[in-house]
Amino acid sequence: MTYDRQILEILTEVGDKGISVQLLSKHLYNRNVSLFSTQDINEIKAYVRQYFIRNARSSQSLIERTERRGYYRLNTGNNADARQLMLEFGNPQVTLEEEKESEKPQPDLSLDLFA
Repeated sequence: MTYDRQILEILTEVGDKGISVQLLSKHLYNRNVSLFSTQDINEIKAYVRQYFIRNARSSQSLIERTERRGYYRLNTGNNADARQLMLEFGNPQVTLEEEKESEKPQPDLSLDLFA
């Protein structure tokens, strides 16, 4: 289940241009590999292929093929769930910018004891 969510997050980040199966598999592999656990890249590629086969069958599916062979994207035109995912995952950089603005240093109004 974590792979499914991560695939959707990556597809959300990519947007309308789509991403190839191989590149998405590499992203997924890099998100899940660590010093203490290793994943097999071929198993992840097979999982991504099967995921796209299951979820890109009809025009109402969550994922759609692009004009380029082997590239997929979220189907925001015909699927309300895909549009909701775009809103749910959103653009995290906007919130980071807002946080940076709110973290501006405040002037020190305390009294100096040694003056």
